[in-house]
Amino acid sequence: MPTRIEQLKRRKIDPQMPPNAAPHITDRLIEIGLTEAAGMGAVPLSWREIKAWRESVGLTIEPWEMRLLRRLSAAYLAETRRAESELCPPPWRTQPTAREREIELAELQRLLD
Repeated sequence: MPTRIEQLKRRKIDPQMPPNAAPHITDRLIEIGLTEAAGMGAVPLSWREIKAWRESVGLTIEPWEMRLLRRLSAAYLAETRRAESELCPPPWRTQPTAREREIELAELQRLLD
């Protein structure tokens, strides 16, 4: 079954994303890796992994930033697991665009014809 993002792309709908007040934090998280592999699947980033990344790139970051990176990794993993259900709503709410409404109505009309 295609993911939600694949369905949107196939329908030529650009997903609306929430505002990001700290793009440098999310950029760092993506650079480190959103999660890490473990014996039974993915787990949140470990302190060791975050520290190794910080040392390898030569950054001095505040302790609160390291805690935030770990919390974001855990939140990402939790949402990924929750989103496995096709009934799971997106983690933020936006009003549908005119294009999205148009596509939905066209698909509904196609099903009813």
